[in-house]
Amino acid sequence: MKRQRKNSKYYRYRLLLWVLLILVMGSSVSWYYVTRNSRLETEFAQAESLVQGGSYEKARKKFFDIYETSPDSSLAPQALYRSGDILNVYLDKYQEAILAFLLVTRDYPDSEWAVQAQKQVAEIYKTRLLDYAQAIVAYQKLLDSGVADADRTQYEIADAYFRLNNYEQARIEFESLLKNYPDSPLVPEVQYRIALAYSLDGQLTKAEAVFKEVISTWPEDLFALEARFGLASVLEEEERLRESLKVLQDLQGVYPNKEALTKKIRQVEERIRKKKKAI
Repeated sequence: MKRQRKNSKYYRYRLLLWVLLILVMGSSVSWYYVTRNSRLETEFAQAESLVQGGSYEKARKKFFDIYETSPDSSLAPQALYRSGDILNVYLDKYQEAILAFLLVTRDYPDSEWAVQAQKQVAEIYKTRLLDYAQAIVAYQKLLDSGVADADRTQYEIADAYFRLNNYEQARIEFESLLKNYPDSPLVPEVQYRIALAYSLDGQLTKAEAVFKEVISTWPEDLFALEARFGLASVLEEEERLRESLKVLQDLQGVYPNKEALTKKIRQVEERIRKKKKAI
């Protein structure tokens, strides 16, 4: 009986030791994460200060170290994003920036920084590297992910095709925007770009019709002025020179690019003079 009691006390003592050990370990783990988060926040703030002071490479390295040493921390995706941002904006290392942003999308696909990183990838390809084919792929990924500003993303895809001189596909993409986002503020510009694509593709009759639609639907919009200028160019190409000249003269005093307008008027007037001489 004494031995039983002795064993019972022994097991209770061991259990108490285990409980104390677990509590101590739990406290240690909690303390580790509290101190680590505090340290990372300090390092993040120091990196931002380095950016403000113009020490961009040091700042980039500090941001990347936060990601590399503590990839599971809440600051890691933002720190990795900031390292890519510095590479892009301040260091002009575009390929390295793309790699950093792609790491954000790969390692933190559900974070708020993933979408922003994918946008940066697309914009670098389009505006920095002028790689429109890769830009289209990147923007399409954004569109497929259900990005908030889908109309703007669709516009960028269409514009990239336009810059590749693929006017037919650009027109298809612009028309998709009109169909899917009819209330977008981009609609007047998109309709104008469709007319311009028809014009550059040599489909002058369709271009004329769409330019006139822009002019009548949004008469006060800036792109109505551009459409009038575009219409004049189409009429000139169709050898309807007097009609073209009338449209151009009506733009005097309202068209923002006065130099281009003056040049175009002189060009059409010269063609009319030459045509008279030929007769």
